[in-house]
Amino acid sequence: MPARDADVELSPTGVQQAEALGRRLGALAKDEAPEALWVSSYRRARSTADHALSVAGLELPTVVDERLRDRELGILDALTWRGVEELHPEEAKRRRFLGKYYHRPPGGESWVDVGLRLRTVLRDIEAAGAARVLVVTHDAVVLLIRSVLEGIQEAELMESSRTDPVRNASVTRLVRSSGRWVAEPVNDISHLVGEAPTTEHGARSTEASIEARTPEPITAADSRRCRHPAPASGTAATCSSFAAPARPPARPR
Repeated sequence: MPARDADVELSPTGVQQAEALGRRLGALAKDEAPEALWVSSYRRARSTADHALSVAGLELPTVVDERLRDRELGILDALTWRGVEELHPEEAKRRRFLGKYYHRPPGGESWVDVGLRLRTVLRDIEAAGAARVLVVTHDAVVLLIRSVLEGIQEAELMESSRTDPVRNASVTRLVRSSGRWVAEPVNDISHLVGEAPTTEHGARSTEASIEARTPEPITAADSRRCRHPAPASGTAATCSSFAAPARPPARPR
C-alpha cells in the first residue's frame, strides 16, 4: 500500500473524470449551479473538487469535513476476503452473521456508523444556508446520504450497492419537493461519455470480494493482501439541492 487511504492521490484517469465533471458543472444555469462546496477530507476527494471547480470556473465557499470521509475498515483494511478468512477467521464469521450493513470491523465502522456521522454533517450543511450544495465524497457515503434523506432501508440499500455501485465522478442530485427528498438523476455518468473512462471504486478489495464483485488484480506476492493502486477517482459527486430549511428525517432504523 503506497499511502494511507486518506492520502491516496488521483490517477490521471481520475483527473480526466474530475475535469469532465467540471465541464458539466460549468454548463449549469446560474439558478442551478451550486452555491457552496462541502468535501471529504481525503486527498483524492479534495483533488476531484479542485479540478472540477477549476474547469467549471466556479469559486465556492468550501468546507472540508472529515465526516464525509470514506468508511473505515479497521483491521480489515487492505485485505482480500481470503486474507480476512485466514488472518481473522472469527471476524469473517461475524461478518457473515451480521451482514455488510451492521458489521463493524475492530477499529473500523459499520455502514450504520457512517450513517450516524452523516446525519450530523447534513444538519450542519442545512444550517449553513446555501440553497444548492455540491458534496464531493465517496461511494458508500453517497449511498448513505440517500439512505438518510430518502429513508432507504437496509435491504434496498445493500441491493443497490451490489447491483449498481456508485461510479467515480458520477452525479446524484437530491432535491426536496413537498417535504420529501427525491434523487434524480442517480449515479449519472453522462458527462463522462466521450470525455473520460467510466470506473468504480475498486481499491478496497475487502468489500469488493465479500460482495463477489471482480476485485482489482492482486499483484502483491501475498494474495491475502491487496495493494491499493491510486483509484481513478475514488469519489463521487453528489449535487444536493437544499431548496428550503428542513431537518433530515428521523433515523429510519
